[in-house]
Amino acid sequence: MSTAVINTGDTAWMLVCCSLVLMMTPALAFFYGGMVRRKNILSTLTLNYVFMALIGVQWVLYGFSLAFGPDIAGVVGSLAHVGFAGVGAAPNGQYSAGIPFSLFAAFQMMFAVITPALVTGAFVERVRFKTFLLFALIWSTLVYDPLCHWVWGVGGWLRELGVLDFAGGTVVHIAAGFSALAFAMVVGPRKGFPKAMMEPHNIPYTLLGTGLLWVGWFGFNAGSALGANGVAANALITTNTSGATAGLVWMLLSWLDGRPSALGLATGMVVGLAAVTPASGFVTPLSAMVIGAVAAPLSYYAIRFRIKRGLDESLDVWACHGIASTWGMLATGLLATKAVNPDGANGLFYGNPSQVGIQLVGMVVTMVLAFGVTYVVAKALDWSIGLRVPDIEEEVGLDISSHGERAYS
Repeated sequence: MSTAVINTGDTAWMLVCCSLVLMMTPALAFFYGGMVRRKNILSTLTLNYVFMALIGVQWVLYGFSLAFGPDIAGVVGSLAHVGFAGVGAAPNGQYSAGIPFSLFAAFQMMFAVITPALVTGAFVERVRFKTFLLFALIWSTLVYDPLCHWVWGVGGWLRELGVLDFAGGTVVHIAAGFSALAFAMVVGPRKGFPKAMMEPHNIPYTLLGTGLLWVGWFGFNAGSALGANGVAANALITTNTSGATAGLVWMLLSWLDGRPSALGLATGMVVGLAAVTPASGFVTPLSAMVIGAVAAPLSYYAIRFRIKRGLDESLDVWACHGIASTWGMLATGLLATKAVNPDGANGLFYGNPSQVGIQLVGMVVTMVLAFGVTYVVAKALDWSIGLRVPDIEEEVGLDISSHGERAYS
């Protein structure tokens, strides 16, 4: 343990960021909840809210230790921090020189909470709740925790390789997006898809969720600087810039195809925020504008491709998070500059072409791990206890059939 003195300003900032990132999970719940049919909104909200409980316990028991415990062969952390053993008020110089180690662990917990919640957009309105809970626990243990160690843990092999991922392009968005794709392929489409009308039942909920996600994203990205400093300020500005640019481009694309929808504007904003996440602490605001401008059409047409293929990946986690952040990781390899963050690296356009190859390794490894493990686990659960509710329960709606409640009288 380090004997470094706690910086009260950094600590206060990180306490705020920790709260902002936690807020993103209920924000995501409403972002998703507004897009499902009214008979499934409580089910959709519950799929997200339950992670604050489930991962809130798992992270303390062993998740944090697997992710940030002393390194074992670059693959996973040891069990030295099981039950938060050794995770106290003193800083840990390897991770949190100016803030309590316990605060670093709490901040990382909020990432661990929201990441599997993102995956739920793939299987809303048809998943068995007990199977989902088991899947969530297995996924966090076999995908999120090891990947977190690979990219951010001291000794993690992708970190040692030099992969740049400031706030979760690989660990959060690519992992969630490609896991969602795998799960959707296993669970199959909703009853009646694509012929039955499945319109969003409450777009204002989705817009509310978008606004709260955007605010929370400042804690997500700027907080990843782990201090109240210039890198955090830059991350806040680049986050806002990419989200704003992607929102405008998506609105224009939807306008060209008909009318500028509110749902489209909100979706574009989230795409821009997801795309800049890995780059936010390494690129300039103008580079962030490029990232958002390119992310919007990539995700927009990825949704078109998904629809054309007849895949019911219901709320487009793959297109909006997986594809957007894949581009964001590549863009980091192109546009990163040490002028923004001396602890990072220069990208291709700043004289370091090798960074592109390093970023590609991180992207491909994350896709393979997330998709492969998710597909195998989902298949095993479907074979053993079943992924889907019976047709009659799906027809009635999961609010009543799974939870015995109605959202509206």
